[in-house]
Amino acid sequence: MDPTVKGTKNVLEACSATNVQKLIVVSSVAASCFDPNWPEGKLKDESCWTDKEFCKDTQNWYSLAKTEAEEMALEYGKKNGLHVVTFCPGLVVGPLLQHVAVNTSSKVLLYIIKGGPDTLSNKFWPLVDVRDLADAMLLAYEKSESSGRYICSLDQMDIKDLVSLMKSMFPNYNYTDKMVDVDYKVYTTSDKLKNLGWQPRKLEETLADSVEYFEKAGLLQDADGKPCRLPYFYRVNAEE
Repeated sequence: MDPTVKGTKNVLEACSATNVQKLIVVSSVAASCFDPNWPEGKLKDESCWTDKEFCKDTQNWYSLAKTEAEEMALEYGKKNGLHVVTFCPGLVVGPLLQHVAVNTSSKVLLYIIKGGPDTLSNKFWPLVDVRDLADAMLLAYEKSESSGRYICSLDQMDIKDLVSLMKSMFPNYNYTDKMVDVDYKVYTTSDKLKNLGWQPRKLEETLADSVEYFEKAGLLQDADGKPCRLPYFYRVNAEE
């Protein structure tokens, strides 16, 4: 909790001390999707906030930290005259710049391709291309009318459908078959961001470029060898 919340506060105070006029804060869709009281079937937009008590009850500390940090950032901006804009991206995938470590979101995609011992929830994970997220943040920075928070995600697709799509595009990999259906679905909309002028690329392009990067980086060479692990946050049985 502390690195996320206190770290955000430190940046906000540094902006005030140096007369920064506008700040773009990267939150997460995890701060806008876990509300058990949200009307069933209604798309979750920027007015939906993750229920903090629900996070405490379910020990979802990541979502709680992201929610508290984003709330604090927006409130700080209002009180101190700092133009704060927050982004709630989905699972960020796409080609990577770094060649040393793989980020958590890309590990999820790698796990889907390679499979392993962990069970994955078959639920909707809103996806976004890292390049589209960068474009969106630059757009919000340059547009004077940008305000508040923005959900930033692409297609609404559950994991089983995502696996089926990837199998049709790249049939020569193992792919995970350990999935369980869950009742909780995350249906989000990025209409506010699109109305600002955001034009994301197609999911197929994102997946193709991601796999091409994985192949060139040698991350898929052991697809038939030792299985990888699903990042902790995405496991059904996270205690294992």
